[in-house]
Amino acid sequence: METVKKHFFSDMSVMLGRSLRHILRSMDTIITVTIMPIAFMLLFVYVFGGAIQTGTDNYVNYLLPGILLIAIASGISYTAYRLFIDVQRGIFERFHSMPISRSTLLWGHVLTSLVSNTISVVVIILVALVMGFRSPAGILSWLGVAGILALFTLALTWVAAIAGLSAKSVDGASAFSYPIIFLPFISSAFVPTQSMPTVVRVFAENQPVTSIVEAIRALLLDQPVGNEIWVALAWCVGVLLVAYILAMRVYNNKRV
Repeated sequence: METVKKHFFSDMSVMLGRSLRHILRSMDTIITVTIMPIAFMLLFVYVFGGAIQTGTDNYVNYLLPGILLIAIASGISYTAYRLFIDVQRGIFERFHSMPISRSTLLWGHVLTSLVSNTISVVVIILVALVMGFRSPAGILSWLGVAGILALFTLALTWVAAIAGLSAKSVDGASAFSYPIIFLPFISSAFVPTQSMPTVVRVFAENQPVTSIVEAIRALLLDQPVGNEIWVALAWCVGVLLVAYILAMRVYNNKRV
């Protein structure tokens, strides 16, 4: 058992190093992913912010959690793209002919997604600080935010793995991310749900992004989180488990 674990982690480190090198050689992917959310943040804060009533004088504080989720949703589309390219080029078949733990091929892409999205999140938070974002949260609250964002990233990355492994074209591999990017706009990320029409409000209040946004916002503002954090964690863990099982099933079918 120890030998299997040792080989698994050593193989995974090799696959992770391979994927990270691809990212470092094409930093434009991280820049592209980061620029769009920053543009949204600038637009909403400096153009629409004065017309949006959120009950707070610092709109960037209210807005930031939703912007971070949009950045992650944008970033995971590149994971699907890279997986699709590996499948099309026969990279998986080459690695499968070697004595390595086969699931590490997927884990390399997944962990690379976690690293690249972490970079994007840090850059966006730094820009938000320049724009006036301030947080009274302590270290435990920030760790809670980091944990929720990491779970959200992992959950969506495994969804991206399904798309990347099963897509028939490059466009198909990344198209799945568009609805996910759109979800924060129908949530409490930009405006309170109370201002929405009834049908839209019911959807917004019961979709996963609202719970995740509310939990992160409460943690950053050092406010009581309530049940929102448990709902947010349940959504993230639930999607993660289902997506992981389906992704591994698709991956194993590719090997048959």
